[in-house]
Amino acid sequence: MLTSIHIIGILVTIGVLVVLGVLSGRKVRDARSFVAGGTAGSWMVCGAILGTLVGGQSTIGTAQLAFSFGLSAWWFTIGAALGALLLGLVYAKPIRSSGCVTLMEIVRQQYGRKAETVGSILFLVGIFISITSQLLSSSALITSLSGIPTFVALGVSALLVALLVIFGGIRSAGASGIVKLVLLYICSLASGIVVWKIGGGLGGIEHSIADVYTTPGLAEMNGMDDLESIHQRYGNPIARGPLKDLGGCLSLVLGVVCTQTYAQAIWSAATTEKARRGAVLCAALIPLIGAACTLVGMYMRGHYVTSAEMEALRQQGEVLPEGVGVLQNSLQAFPTFILTNLPEWLGGIALGTLLINVLGCGSGLVLGAATIVTRDVWRVDYSNGRQALRAMRLTIVAILLLGLAVAHFVRGSFINDLGFLSLGLRAAALLLPLSFALWLPGRFRSRAVILSMVAGTAAMLVAGVLSLAPDPMYYGLAASAIVLFSTNKAKNISLSD
Repeated sequence: MLTSIHIIGILVTIGVLVVLGVLSGRKVRDARSFVAGGTAGSWMVCGAILGTLVGGQSTIGTAQLAFSFGLSAWWFTIGAALGALLLGLVYAKPIRSSGCVTLMEIVRQQYGRKAETVGSILFLVGIFISITSQLLSSSALITSLSGIPTFVALGVSALLVALLVIFGGIRSAGASGIVKLVLLYICSLASGIVVWKIGGGLGGIEHSIADVYTTPGLAEMNGMDDLESIHQRYGNPIARGPLKDLGGCLSLVLGVVCTQTYAQAIWSAATTEKARRGAVLCAALIPLIGAACTLVGMYMRGHYVTSAEMEALRQQGEVLPEGVGVLQNSLQAFPTFILTNLPEWLGGIALGTLLINVLGCGSGLVLGAATIVTRDVWRVDYSNGRQALRAMRLTIVAILLLGLAVAHFVRGSFINDLGFLSLGLRAAALLLPLSFALWLPGRFRSRAVILSMVAGTAAMLVAGVLSLAPDPMYYGLAASAIVLFSTNKAKNISLSD
Protein backbone atom coordinates (compact mmCIF):
# COMPACT_ATOMS: atom_id res chain seq x y z
CA MET A 1 0.00 0.00 0.00
CA LEU A 2 2.89 2.37 0.81
CA THR A 3 4.80 3.07 -2.42
CA SER A 4 8.21 4.56 -3.18
CA ILE A 5 6.49 7.78 -4.25
CA HIS A 6 4.80 8.01 -0.85
CA ILE A 7 8.15 7.50 0.87
CA ILE A 8 9.86 10.20 -1.18
CA GLY A 9 7.10 12.69 -0.37
CA ILE A 10 7.29 11.89 3.33
CA LEU A 11 11.09 12.22 3.48
CA VAL A 12 11.16 15.49 1.55
CA THR A 13 8.51 17.02 3.79
CA ILE A 14 10.26 15.92 6.98
CA GLY A 15 13.58 17.16 5.59
CA VAL A 16 12.21 20.65 5.09
CA LEU A 17 11.10 20.83 8.71
CA VAL A 18 14.39 19.50 10.06
CA VAL A 19 16.34 22.10 8.07
CA LEU A 20 14.08 24.86 9.37
CA GLY A 21 14.56 23.64 12.93
CA VAL A 22 18.36 23.54 12.65
CA LEU A 23 18.57 26.97 11.00
CA SER A 24 16.27 28.45 13.64
CA GLY A 25 18.27 26.82 16.40
CA ARG A 26 21.42 28.71 15.34
CA LYS A 27 19.74 31.90 16.49
CA VAL A 28 19.25 30.57 20.03
CA ARG A 29 21.97 31.85 22.37
CA ASP A 30 20.35 31.75 25.81
CA ALA A 31 17.31 30.39 27.64
CA ARG A 32 15.24 33.56 27.32
CA SER A 33 15.51 33.63 23.51
CA PHE A 34 14.89 29.87 23.50
CA VAL A 35 11.60 30.44 25.34
CA ALA A 36 10.15 33.66 23.99
CA GLY A 37 12.01 35.10 21.02
CA GLY A 38 10.41 38.56 21.14
CA THR A 39 10.62 39.57 17.47
CA ALA A 40 7.92 37.48 15.80
CA GLY A 41 5.41 38.90 13.35
CA SER A 42 1.74 37.98 13.06
CA TRP A 43 2.25 35.01 10.77
CA MET A 44 5.03 33.66 12.98
CA VAL A 45 2.73 33.92 16.01
CA CYS A 46 -0.02 32.21 14.03
CA GLY A 47 2.42 29.49 13.00
CA ALA A 48 3.62 28.95 16.56
CA ILE A 49 0.07 28.54 17.88
CA LEU A 50 -1.12 26.52 14.90
CA GLY A 51 1.95 24.30 15.06
CA THR A 52 1.07 23.14 18.57
CA LEU A 53 -2.71 23.58 18.74
CA VAL A 54 -3.50 21.68 15.53
CA GLY A 55 -1.74 18.40 16.19
CA GLY A 56 -2.65 14.75 16.26
CA GLN A 57 -5.78 15.47 18.29
CA SER A 58 -7.14 17.94 15.72
CA THR A 59 -6.37 15.80 12.68
CA ILE A 60 -5.93 12.08 13.33
CA GLY A 61 -7.96 12.27 16.54
CA THR A 62 -10.82 14.21 14.93
CA ALA A 63 -11.08 11.68 12.11
CA GLN A 64 -11.04 8.89 14.71
CA LEU A 65 -13.87 10.47 16.70
CA ALA A 66 -15.88 11.18 13.52
CA PHE A 67 -15.53 7.51 12.62
CA SER A 68 -17.65 6.77 15.72
CA PHE A 69 -19.72 9.94 16.27
CA GLY A 70 -19.86 11.88 13.00
CA LEU A 71 -20.24 15.65 12.96
CA SER A 72 -19.84 16.08 16.72
CA ALA A 73 -16.11 15.45 16.25
CA TRP A 74 -15.84 18.98 14.83
CA TRP A 75 -16.19 20.51 18.32
CA PHE A 76 -12.54 19.91 19.08
CA THR A 77 -11.26 22.29 16.41
CA ILE A 78 -14.15 24.73 16.92
CA GLY A 79 -13.16 24.99 20.58
CA ALA A 80 -9.50 25.38 19.64
CA ALA A 81 -10.36 28.26 17.29
CA LEU A 82 -12.52 30.02 19.90
CA GLY A 83 -9.75 29.58 22.44
CA ALA A 84 -7.20 31.21 20.14
CA LEU A 85 -9.64 34.07 19.58
CA LEU A 86 -10.15 34.58 23.31
CA LEU A 87 -6.41 34.46 23.92
CA GLY A 88 -5.68 37.07 21.28
CA LEU A 89 -8.52 39.51 21.88
CA VAL A 90 -8.84 39.37 25.67
CA TYR A 91 -5.70 37.97 27.28
CA ALA A 92 -2.84 39.02 24.97
CA LYS A 93 -2.46 42.58 26.24
CA PRO A 94 -2.57 41.91 30.00
CA ILE A 95 -0.20 38.92 29.92
CA ARG A 96 2.32 40.86 27.82
CA SER A 97 2.02 43.82 30.18
CA SER A 98 2.69 41.62 33.21
CA GLY A 99 6.44 41.55 32.60
CA CYS A 100 6.50 37.77 33.12
CA VAL A 101 7.72 34.91 30.94
CA THR A 102 5.33 32.19 32.15
CA LEU A 103 1.71 32.17 33.25
CA MET A 104 2.77 30.79 36.60
CA GLU A 105 4.98 33.82 37.16
CA ILE A 106 1.83 35.91 36.95
CA VAL A 107 0.27 33.71 39.61
CA ARG A 108 3.37 34.05 41.80
CA GLN A 109 3.33 37.84 41.63
CA GLN A 110 -0.14 37.87 43.18
CA TYR A 111 -0.29 34.78 45.36
CA GLY A 112 3.30 33.83 46.21
CA ARG A 113 5.69 30.99 45.50
CA LYS A 114 3.60 28.25 47.09
CA ALA A 115 0.71 29.01 44.74
CA GLU A 116 3.13 29.05 41.82
CA THR A 117 4.64 25.69 42.74
CA VAL A 118 1.31 23.96 43.39
CA GLY A 119 -0.20 25.42 40.24
CA SER A 120 2.80 24.37 38.16
CA ILE A 121 2.61 20.77 39.33
CA LEU A 122 -1.14 20.55 38.71
CA PHE A 123 -0.83 22.32 35.38
CA LEU A 124 1.82 19.89 34.23
CA VAL A 125 -0.64 17.01 34.64
CA GLY A 126 -2.84 18.48 31.91
CA ILE A 127 0.05 19.25 29.57
CA PHE A 128 1.55 15.81 30.11
CA ILE A 129 -1.69 14.10 29.08
CA SER A 130 -1.61 16.08 25.83
CA ILE A 131 2.04 15.20 25.22
CA THR A 132 1.15 11.55 25.70
CA SER A 133 -1.69 11.82 23.18
CA GLN A 134 0.67 13.34 20.61
CA LEU A 135 3.11 10.46 21.07
CA LEU A 136 0.23 8.02 20.61
CA SER A 137 -0.92 9.81 17.45
CA SER A 138 2.52 9.86 15.87
CA SER A 139 3.24 6.25 16.81
CA ALA A 140 -0.08 5.15 15.28
CA LEU A 141 0.82 6.96 12.08
CA ILE A 142 4.33 5.51 12.01
CA THR A 143 3.00 2.01 12.69
CA SER A 144 0.38 2.24 9.95
CA LEU A 145 3.05 3.32 7.46
CA SER A 146 5.89 1.03 8.43
CA GLY A 147 4.35 -1.91 10.27
CA ILE A 148 6.90 -1.66 13.09
CA PRO A 149 5.72 -2.56 16.63
CA THR A 150 3.96 0.16 18.60
CA PHE A 151 6.61 0.41 21.32
CA VAL A 152 9.31 0.98 18.69
CA ALA A 153 7.16 3.60 16.96
CA LEU A 154 6.69 5.38 20.30
CA GLY A 155 10.46 5.56 20.74
CA VAL A 156 10.94 6.95 17.22
CA SER A 157 8.23 9.54 17.87
CA ALA A 158 9.87 10.73 21.09
CA LEU A 159 13.26 11.00 19.40
CA LEU A 160 11.88 13.10 16.56
CA VAL A 161 10.05 15.42 18.98
CA ALA A 162 13.26 15.89 20.97
CA LEU A 163 15.25 16.79 17.86
CA LEU A 164 12.65 19.34 16.75
CA VAL A 165 12.34 21.22 20.01
CA ILE A 166 15.83 20.97 21.54
CA PHE A 167 17.54 22.76 18.67
CA GLY A 168 15.06 25.53 18.06
CA GLY A 169 12.74 26.37 20.92
CA ILE A 170 9.86 28.69 20.03
CA ARG A 171 11.61 29.81 16.84
CA SER A 172 11.56 26.26 15.54
CA ALA A 173 7.91 25.86 16.49
CA GLY A 174 7.00 29.10 14.71
CA ALA A 175 8.98 28.45 11.56
CA SER A 176 7.74 24.89 11.24
CA GLY A 177 4.25 26.14 12.03
CA ILE A 178 4.25 28.40 8.99
CA VAL A 179 5.31 25.49 6.79
CA LYS A 180 2.60 23.34 8.34
CA LEU A 181 0.10 26.14 7.81
CA VAL A 182 0.60 25.79 4.06
CA LEU A 183 0.94 22.01 3.98
CA LEU A 184 -2.00 21.38 6.30
CA TYR A 185 -4.28 23.32 4.01
CA ILE A 186 -3.04 21.45 0.96
CA CYS A 187 -3.63 18.19 2.80
CA SER A 188 -6.97 19.19 4.33
CA LEU A 189 -8.47 20.83 1.26
CA ALA A 190 -7.37 17.96 -0.98
CA SER A 191 -8.83 15.40 1.41
CA GLY A 192 -12.05 17.36 1.86
CA ILE A 193 -12.55 17.81 -1.89
CA VAL A 194 -11.84 14.15 -2.61
CA VAL A 195 -14.21 13.00 0.15
CA TRP A 196 -16.97 15.27 -1.06
CA LYS A 197 -16.51 14.09 -4.64
CA ILE A 198 -16.21 10.34 -4.14
CA GLY A 199 -18.58 10.27 -1.17
CA GLY A 200 -21.39 12.18 -2.89
CA GLY A 201 -21.58 14.99 -0.35
CA LEU A 202 -22.81 14.70 3.22
CA GLY A 203 -25.95 12.83 2.14
CA GLY A 204 -23.93 10.29 0.20
CA ILE A 205 -21.56 9.75 3.11
CA GLU A 206 -24.47 9.11 5.48
CA HIS A 207 -25.97 6.70 2.94
CA SER A 208 -22.73 4.70 2.79
CA ILE A 209 -22.67 4.56 6.59
CA ALA A 210 -26.21 3.20 6.54
CA ASP A 211 -25.13 0.54 4.04
CA VAL A 212 -22.38 -0.66 6.37
CA TYR A 213 -24.87 -0.94 9.21
CA THR A 214 -27.11 -3.24 7.18
CA THR A 215 -24.97 -5.96 8.75
CA PRO A 216 -27.17 -6.92 11.76
CA GLY A 217 -24.32 -7.75 14.11
CA LEU A 218 -22.49 -4.51 13.40
CA ALA A 219 -25.66 -2.47 13.85
CA GLU A 220 -26.41 -4.14 17.17
CA MET A 221 -22.82 -3.72 18.32
CA ASN A 222 -23.01 0.05 17.81
CA GLY A 223 -26.63 0.65 18.80
CA MET A 224 -27.78 1.51 15.28
CA ASP A 225 -31.34 0.20 15.09
CA ASP A 226 -32.65 2.14 12.07
CA LEU A 227 -31.89 4.96 9.64
CA GLU A 228 -33.01 7.59 12.13
CA SER A 229 -30.55 6.37 14.76
CA ILE A 230 -27.76 6.45 12.16
CA HIS A 231 -28.64 10.03 11.26
CA GLN A 232 -28.81 11.04 14.92
CA ARG A 233 -25.36 9.58 15.51
CA TYR A 234 -23.52 10.81 12.42
CA GLY A 235 -25.50 13.79 11.14
CA ASN A 236 -26.08 15.46 14.51
CA PRO A 237 -23.46 18.01 15.72
CA ILE A 238 -24.43 17.27 19.33
CA ALA A 239 -24.68 13.51 18.98
CA ARG A 240 -23.11 12.85 22.37
CA GLY A 241 -25.52 15.27 24.05
CA PRO A 242 -25.49 19.10 24.02
CA LEU A 243 -23.91 19.49 27.46
CA LYS A 244 -21.30 16.82 26.68
CA ASP A 245 -20.23 18.26 23.34
CA LEU A 246 -20.39 21.88 24.52
CA GLY A 247 -18.48 20.89 27.65
CA GLY A 248 -15.72 19.49 25.49
CA CYS A 249 -15.70 22.68 23.45
CA LEU A 250 -15.50 24.73 26.66
CA SER A 251 -12.50 22.67 27.78
CA LEU A 252 -10.70 23.67 24.59
CA VAL A 253 -11.68 27.35 24.77
CA LEU A 254 -10.53 27.85 28.37
CA GLY A 255 -7.64 25.40 28.18
CA VAL A 256 -6.01 27.28 25.32
CA VAL A 257 -6.02 30.47 27.39
CA CYS A 258 -4.38 28.62 30.29
CA THR A 259 -1.63 26.86 28.33
CA GLN A 260 1.97 28.05 28.56
CA THR A 261 2.79 27.03 24.98
CA TYR A 262 0.22 29.34 23.42
CA ALA A 263 1.08 32.15 25.82
CA GLN A 264 4.71 31.83 24.73
CA ALA A 265 3.62 32.47 21.17
CA ILE A 266 1.92 35.68 22.37
CA TRP A 267 5.07 36.73 24.25
CA SER A 268 7.22 35.97 21.19
CA ALA A 269 5.46 38.69 19.14
CA ALA A 270 7.23 41.98 18.46
CA THR A 271 4.13 43.95 19.53
CA THR A 272 0.79 43.30 21.18
CA GLU A 273 -1.02 44.12 17.95
CA LYS A 274 0.99 41.49 16.07
CA ALA A 275 0.24 38.99 18.82
CA ARG A 276 -3.49 39.68 18.49
CA ARG A 277 -3.47 39.44 14.71
CA GLY A 278 -1.55 36.17 14.86
CA ALA A 279 -4.06 34.63 17.27
CA VAL A 280 -7.03 35.83 15.19
CA LEU A 281 -5.47 34.41 12.01
CA CYS A 282 -5.05 31.09 13.77
CA ALA A 283 -8.70 31.14 14.90
CA ALA A 284 -9.86 31.75 11.35
CA LEU A 285 -7.80 28.92 9.89
CA ILE A 286 -8.37 26.06 12.33
CA PRO A 287 -12.07 25.15 11.70
CA LEU A 288 -11.56 24.23 8.04
CA ILE A 289 -8.96 21.64 9.02
CA GLY A 290 -11.40 20.15 11.52
CA ALA A 291 -14.21 20.06 8.97
CA ALA A 292 -12.09 18.16 6.48
CA CYS A 293 -10.89 15.64 9.07
CA THR A 294 -14.46 15.12 10.27
CA LEU A 295 -15.64 14.34 6.74
CA VAL A 296 -12.74 11.92 6.26
CA GLY A 297 -13.63 10.04 9.45
CA MET A 298 -17.29 9.78 8.45
CA TYR A 299 -16.40 8.61 4.94
CA MET A 300 -14.14 5.90 6.35
CA ARG A 301 -16.93 4.66 8.64
CA GLY A 302 -18.99 4.06 5.51
CA HIS A 303 -16.29 1.89 3.98
CA TYR A 304 -14.41 0.25 6.85
CA VAL A 305 -14.89 -1.59 10.11
CA THR A 306 -12.28 -2.17 12.81
CA SER A 307 -10.51 -5.48 13.31
CA ALA A 308 -12.30 -5.90 16.65
CA GLU A 309 -15.68 -5.50 14.94
CA MET A 310 -14.62 -7.90 12.19
CA GLU A 311 -13.64 -10.52 14.73
CA ALA A 312 -16.96 -10.18 16.55
CA LEU A 313 -18.86 -10.56 13.27
CA ARG A 314 -16.83 -13.59 12.34
CA GLN A 315 -17.72 -15.26 15.63
CA GLN A 316 -21.40 -14.61 14.86
CA GLY A 317 -21.05 -16.15 11.41
CA GLU A 318 -21.79 -12.85 9.60
CA VAL A 319 -20.04 -11.33 6.61
CA LEU A 320 -19.56 -7.71 5.60
CA PRO A 321 -21.13 -6.08 2.54
CA GLU A 322 -18.94 -6.25 -0.56
CA GLY A 323 -16.19 -3.62 -0.71
CA VAL A 324 -15.97 -2.93 3.03
CA GLY A 325 -12.42 -3.00 4.35
CA VAL A 326 -10.90 -3.55 7.79
CA LEU A 327 -8.82 -1.11 9.87
CA GLN A 328 -6.64 -2.28 12.72
CA ASN A 329 -8.34 0.45 14.78
CA SER A 330 -10.23 3.69 14.16
CA LEU A 331 -7.11 5.78 14.81
CA GLN A 332 -5.86 4.72 11.38
CA ALA A 333 -8.82 6.25 9.54
CA PHE A 334 -7.02 9.34 8.25
CA PRO A 335 -3.69 7.70 7.23
CA THR A 336 -5.53 4.89 5.47
CA PHE A 337 -7.74 7.36 3.59
CA ILE A 338 -4.65 9.18 2.33
CA LEU A 339 -2.96 5.97 1.22
CA THR A 340 -6.01 4.67 -0.64
CA ASN A 341 -7.73 7.76 -2.03
CA LEU A 342 -5.20 10.51 -2.83
CA PRO A 343 -2.74 10.48 -5.76
CA GLU A 344 0.55 8.96 -4.60
CA TRP A 345 2.61 12.16 -4.90
CA LEU A 346 0.00 14.15 -2.97
CA GLY A 347 -0.47 11.31 -0.52
CA GLY A 348 3.26 11.36 0.28
CA ILE A 349 3.13 15.08 1.00
CA ALA A 350 -0.02 14.65 3.06
CA LEU A 351 1.47 11.83 5.13
CA GLY A 352 4.62 13.83 5.73
CA THR A 353 2.46 16.80 6.71
CA LEU A 354 0.49 14.73 9.21
CA LEU A 355 3.69 13.42 10.76
CA ILE A 356 5.16 16.93 10.95
CA ASN A 357 1.87 18.17 12.34
CA VAL A 358 1.82 15.67 15.19
CA LEU A 359 5.52 15.92 16.01
CA GLY A 360 5.47 19.73 15.85
CA CYS A 361 2.53 19.91 18.22
CA GLY A 362 4.29 17.55 20.60
CA SER A 363 7.48 19.61 20.48
CA GLY A 364 5.61 22.79 21.36
CA LEU A 365 3.86 21.16 24.31
CA VAL A 366 7.12 19.68 25.57
CA LEU A 367 8.74 23.11 25.32
CA GLY A 368 5.95 24.67 27.37
CA ALA A 369 6.16 21.95 30.02
CA ALA A 370 9.93 22.23 30.26
CA THR A 371 9.67 26.00 30.67
CA ILE A 372 7.32 25.58 33.61
CA VAL A 373 9.55 22.97 35.25
CA THR A 374 12.75 24.99 34.92
CA ARG A 375 11.35 28.39 35.88
CA ASP A 376 8.48 27.64 38.21
CA VAL A 377 9.40 24.33 39.88
CA TRP A 378 13.20 24.14 39.79
CA ARG A 379 13.53 27.96 39.72
CA VAL A 380 16.51 27.90 37.37
CA ASP A 381 18.36 31.23 37.16
CA TYR A 382 17.78 32.45 33.60
CA SER A 383 20.46 35.12 33.96
CA ASN A 384 23.00 32.30 33.55
CA GLY A 385 21.99 31.67 29.96
CA ARG A 386 24.09 28.63 29.08
CA GLN A 387 23.35 26.80 32.31
CA ALA A 388 19.62 27.50 32.03
CA LEU A 389 19.56 26.34 28.43
CA ARG A 390 21.27 23.09 29.44
CA ALA A 391 18.70 22.57 32.21
CA MET A 392 15.89 23.22 29.71
CA ARG A 393 17.16 20.61 27.29
CA LEU A 394 17.73 17.96 29.98
CA THR A 395 14.18 18.58 31.23
CA ILE A 396 12.81 18.03 27.73
CA VAL A 397 14.51 14.64 27.54
CA ALA A 398 13.15 13.63 30.96
CA ILE A 399 9.59 14.63 30.01
CA LEU A 400 9.73 12.59 26.82
CA LEU A 401 11.05 9.50 28.60
CA LEU A 402 8.22 9.68 31.13
CA GLY A 403 5.74 10.28 28.30
CA LEU A 404 6.93 7.10 26.58
CA ALA A 405 6.26 5.05 29.70
CA VAL A 406 2.73 6.43 30.16
CA ALA A 407 1.81 6.19 26.45
CA HIS A 408 2.66 2.51 26.51
CA PHE A 409 -0.04 1.88 29.13
CA VAL A 410 -2.85 4.00 27.62
CA ARG A 411 -2.71 2.71 24.07
CA GLY A 412 -6.13 2.42 22.45
CA SER A 413 -7.66 5.49 24.11
CA PHE A 414 -9.66 8.03 22.11
CA ILE A 415 -7.13 10.74 21.26
CA ASN A 416 -9.68 13.54 21.46
CA ASP A 417 -10.95 12.38 24.85
CA LEU A 418 -7.40 12.74 26.13
CA GLY A 419 -7.31 16.18 24.53
CA PHE A 420 -10.53 17.35 26.18
CA LEU A 421 -9.28 16.12 29.55
CA SER A 422 -5.87 17.71 29.10
CA LEU A 423 -7.13 21.19 28.21
CA GLY A 424 -9.88 21.03 30.81
CA LEU A 425 -7.44 20.20 33.60
CA ARG A 426 -5.33 23.23 32.73
CA ALA A 427 -8.38 25.48 32.90
CA ALA A 428 -9.65 23.94 36.15
CA ALA A 429 -6.32 24.65 37.82
CA LEU A 430 -5.40 28.04 36.39
CA LEU A 431 -8.28 29.95 34.80
CA LEU A 432 -9.68 31.72 37.88
CA PRO A 433 -6.35 32.46 39.61
CA LEU A 434 -4.85 33.77 36.36
CA SER A 435 -7.84 35.90 35.43
CA PHE A 436 -8.17 37.46 38.89
CA ALA A 437 -4.42 38.11 39.01
CA LEU A 438 -4.63 40.02 35.73
CA TRP A 439 -7.84 42.01 36.30
CA LEU A 440 -8.63 41.92 40.03
CA PRO A 441 -5.28 41.90 41.85
CA GLY A 442 -5.19 41.85 45.62
CA ARG A 443 -8.61 40.27 46.08
CA PHE A 444 -7.70 36.71 47.08
CA ARG A 445 -5.39 35.10 49.57
CA SER A 446 -2.78 32.58 48.54
CA ARG A 447 -4.40 29.85 50.65
CA ALA A 448 -7.75 30.23 48.88
CA VAL A 449 -6.09 30.15 45.46
CA ILE A 450 -4.08 27.03 46.25
CA LEU A 451 -7.14 25.20 47.60
CA SER A 452 -9.18 26.19 44.53
CA MET A 453 -6.49 24.86 42.19
CA VAL A 454 -6.36 21.53 43.98
CA ALA A 455 -10.15 21.27 44.25
CA GLY A 456 -10.75 22.06 40.57
CA THR A 457 -8.17 19.56 39.37
CA ALA A 458 -9.33 16.82 41.76
CA ALA A 459 -13.01 17.30 40.89
CA MET A 460 -12.33 17.08 37.17
CA LEU A 461 -10.15 13.99 37.52
CA VAL A 462 -12.75 12.22 39.67
CA ALA A 463 -15.55 13.16 37.26
CA GLY A 464 -13.47 11.88 34.37
CA VAL A 465 -12.58 8.58 36.03
CA LEU A 466 -16.19 7.98 37.08
CA SER A 467 -17.53 9.17 33.69
CA LEU A 468 -19.97 11.53 35.39
CA ALA A 469 -22.45 13.30 33.11
CA PRO A 470 -22.51 15.65 31.39
CA ASP A 471 -18.78 16.53 31.24
CA PRO A 472 -15.87 16.71 33.74
CA MET A 473 -15.19 20.35 32.81
CA TYR A 474 -18.28 21.56 34.63
CA TYR A 475 -17.27 19.82 37.85
CA GLY A 476 -13.75 21.22 37.69
CA LEU A 477 -14.81 24.84 37.15
CA ALA A 478 -17.57 24.64 39.76
CA ALA A 479 -15.29 23.17 42.41
CA SER A 480 -12.57 25.74 41.70
CA ALA A 481 -15.02 28.67 41.99
CA ILE A 482 -16.81 27.38 45.09
CA VAL A 483 -13.61 26.72 47.02
CA LEU A 484 -12.00 29.99 45.92
CA PHE A 485 -14.86 32.18 47.12
CA SER A 486 -15.80 30.17 50.20
CA THR A 487 -12.27 29.98 51.64
CA ASN A 488 -11.17 33.52 50.82
CA LYS A 489 -11.30 35.97 53.73
CA ALA A 490 -8.90 38.60 52.53
CA LYS A 491 -10.01 42.03 53.66
CA ASN A 492 -13.69 41.30 52.81
CA ILE A 493 -13.32 43.42 49.70
CA SER A 494 -16.28 43.28 47.31
CA LEU A 495 -15.50 42.41 43.71
CA SER A 496 -17.60 45.39 42.67
CA ASP A 497 -15.34 47.86 44.52
